[in-house]
Amino acid sequence: MNRKAFRSTILLVLCLVATPLSIGQVYGQESTPLKGALTIPDSEHLQILTTRDGSSFVGRITEIGETEIQFETELGKITIPISKIKKIKEIPVTSMKKGTYWFPNPNATRLYFAPTARMLREGEGYFADYYLFFPGFAYGISDNITIGGGMSLIPFVGIDDQIFYITPKVGLKAGPRTNFAAGALLIKIPGFSDDGESPLVGILYGVGTFGTSDGNLTAGLGYGFVDGDFADKPMVMIGGEQRFARRASFVTENYIFPGIDQPFISYGIRFFGEKLSVDLALLNTIGEGIFFPGFPYVDFVFKF
Repeated sequence: MNRKAFRSTILLVLCLVATPLSIGQVYGQESTPLKGALTIPDSEHLQILTTRDGSSFVGRITEIGETEIQFETELGKITIPISKIKKIKEIPVTSMKKGTYWFPNPNATRLYFAPTARMLREGEGYFADYYLFFPGFAYGISDNITIGGGMSLIPFVGIDDQIFYITPKVGLKAGPRTNFAAGALLIKIPGFSDDGESPLVGILYGVGTFGTSDGNLTAGLGYGFVDGDFADKPMVMIGGEQRFARRASFVTENYIFPGIDQPFISYGIRFFGEKLSVDLALLNTIGEGIFFPGFPYVDFVFKF
């Protein structure tokens, strides 16, 4: 056998040996990890199972076999091959409303301007845009620590004359329906003082949220300051959110400022999907000079 024929024979043998091994690896990669992730949920949870052809089922896995599972739905048990499962998601029983899955509120850590005491989980974050020209972000460093910030993007204004801010927050979960947090809003406003300098302006606050992410009350106190000179009395914030539909909730956020007789109020509707929310609200004051129905407010928040 000449050298060229010998080389061709070796290549052919390697291909024949490698081919079944590769096929086995591919099938193993598809089925083994998913099979290991399959669990039988407790009575307080359901599962949403999606197959590779796009079909979805709501129920619970009751048995896990070598190649198939038994999945119990409202219509009875069905047998589903593991190789046909694309993904499976576990959800609380309470998230099902009249047979429809209500996904979690994607914007539960804020009202409009003010934060709630709920925290982003580690690795979660969001990008927000207020009135188009005021973008910002927040990121969960851990389940109890969030850092955020942003700046203004006012057209035809140089970078040195834009507004910058950061918003650190530390949270404590006191119970299933009770959260407390403390944080700060630190702002650099160009030319805020009489001498044209940019002092550090901000608020140190404490806040508590009571209820669920779909229905809750939030109350807090905040001390304003300018370059370390704090106000004598705190501002008071009271707000809340009540979800009334799968993709909508009512949100209100209201303030009482020290030395100002007219409370500041806001109210509106939050529309949302699983990742994106849009707030359409009205801002107003109570007292003389009230502007009915209020000054319009809009923001967009995308959670990642």
